[in-house]
Amino acid sequence: MTSPTPESPEERRPQPVDVPLLQIGGPSAAATVGGGCGDACGCGAGHDDEGFGLDPLDCGLDPDLAELLADAGLDPVQVEDIAHVAIEEDLDHGVDVTTVATIPEDAVATGDFTAREAGTVAGLRVAEAVLSVVCTDEFAVERHVEDGDRVEAGARLLTVTTRTRDLLTAERSALNLLCRLSGIATATSRWADALAGTGAEVRDTRKTTPGLRALEKYAVRCGGGVNHRFSLSDAALVKDNHVVAAGGVAEAFKAVRTEFPDVPIEVEVDRLDQLEPVLAEGADLVLLDNFSPEETAAAVRLVAGRARLESSGRLTLDNAAEYAAAGVDYLAVGSLTHSSPILDIGLDLREAAAAETADDSDAAEEADA
Repeated sequence: MTSPTPESPEERRPQPVDVPLLQIGGPSAAATVGGGCGDACGCGAGHDDEGFGLDPLDCGLDPDLAELLADAGLDPVQVEDIAHVAIEEDLDHGVDVTTVATIPEDAVATGDFTAREAGTVAGLRVAEAVLSVVCTDEFAVERHVEDGDRVEAGARLLTVTTRTRDLLTAERSALNLLCRLSGIATATSRWADALAGTGAEVRDTRKTTPGLRALEKYAVRCGGGVNHRFSLSDAALVKDNHVVAAGGVAEAFKAVRTEFPDVPIEVEVDRLDQLEPVLAEGADLVLLDNFSPEETAAAVRLVAGRARLESSGRLTLDNAAEYAAAGVDYLAVGSLTHSSPILDIGLDLREAAAAETADDSDAAEEADA
């Protein structure tokens, strides 16, 4: 496996316990028992010995897989639920008629999940979870890469040996999630590369697929980005409609601070003259909406370190470094989750003879190691 950038896979893999300052939102920290979501989270998790409120490892998934998911900052129970919904949607209370008709019940196969193009991988353990809820008998997994790794076209990601019927029934649901999450991670990694060395970070938004927010925000972390808030209750983001309803930017800020004094507040402004009033009130973070790079630099000078700044709108990969050079802390990029193309990944069943040869080769490599 070759990396297009000098960073090692370990440097590229998501580190969910490293929560950036004011990374407002939900499960950005590891979801181990007693873990919680880090500063500024309003979800209520992690305030006692139960972590998610229930033991996150108490689910129907294999305990080792559940622990890997939890270590990555994902709720294994939620992942299992998503896997069941995906499979139930595909089967629609029936069976895979093509597979049942063409494949003997006792047939066993080995298949390789393989990248068809270069990119950053995310969602391997999620794909395993989908497979595991279908596979009723033998189920062996060989992991070749980890989430957050950059891979080239042709790289084997995951090898699975199980009942052929089960593998083919789960194939599309597993690939849908794996390709989607890897696409998000790949897009995010391009933004992270564009911002490398600038001090600014790329952040996601709440423009996520309903029901998949935790997974999609995890994919952003796999690509080297950071998460904004996970829910409306985590933190306040005062936007233009709130300003209209409240009668002004400062008025909206005061209303939130009065009602929820302990909640972090980010305020959106679209003019330089709106900055000073919200800074005077004590805004934690200011969102500069549709500012040009020159206006952004002027805003940075005016704020002078009194609040963190986030740029939104007008952002492209081509001008990302210019906005970062202006001095903002974050670039908010909604397209990471709402319109990133998938990463093309496929499942290839091995021929019986080829499977035996590959297994012998893998065994020889392990012996040499």
